[in-house]
Amino acid sequence: MIIIATGALIILFSLAWLWARFCHNYSLVDAFWAGGLAITGLFFLYSTGSWNFKKGAIAFLFACWSLRLTCHLTYRIAKAHPEEDRRYIALRNAWKKKEALYSFLFFQAQALSVVFLTLPFFFIGMNYNPHWDLAAISGSLLLIIGILGEALADHQLASFKKNPRTSSEVCQKGLWHYSRHPNYFFEMVIWLSFYMIACGSPFGWITFYAPITIIFLLLKVTGIPPAEASSLRSKGEAYARYQNITSILIPWFPKKS
Repeated sequence: MIIIATGALIILFSLAWLWARFCHNYSLVDAFWAGGLAITGLFFLYSTGSWNFKKGAIAFLFACWSLRLTCHLTYRIAKAHPEEDRRYIALRNAWKKKEALYSFLFFQAQALSVVFLTLPFFFIGMNYNPHWDLAAISGSLLLIIGILGEALADHQLASFKKNPRTSSEVCQKGLWHYSRHPNYFFEMVIWLSFYMIACGSPFGWITFYAPITIIFLLLKVTGIPPAEASSLRSKGEAYARYQNITSILIPWFPKKS
């Protein structure tokens, strides 16, 4: 099953690469990555072990999160097109004459990362116990909190940006009053919940690398650092003041200015 999933994803991301080259927009890979998570995670759940209500409920929650993420990223990319995300503009400039080769390898790396990150669902699927154990209950409750929190954070930010009177200001409404990146915080919560559920399966604990990888990427690579830099460029001193009083990640009461 893992080999089948890997082969299918390599083909899918090869087609995505061709499409991105045609559209001159490598941002498409983000939507394919999220969609790949949805398809692969559900495939692992469906094709391993016996089907029962517990597995169905976990699959439903996972589908709610992954499909919402896919739709959210697809809409954002389509709305911005033909403008490309700054990350990929920087990569184009770095790749130069070898852009075609390096971009293809980059897309294939994304395909492999999908398999790497969805392996917790392979182990969840291998759990034949139909009863709700502590790992399944606590992990599912945490997953619900993460899904609702992330969706609320995205909705609040989108609503703030749609308002022409506030679109150029720093969003400090709702969850954004307590955290500069509540969406990333709840994304981390979601990946921790996947691991908690996987721990209820034999050898599921070995997938600890999945939440650690996501947390590292959000904290140090693709998440918070570029978001902070972009906000400082566009919002200037207003965002610097926001940084001084608001927690960077974990929601907490702001400092008195």
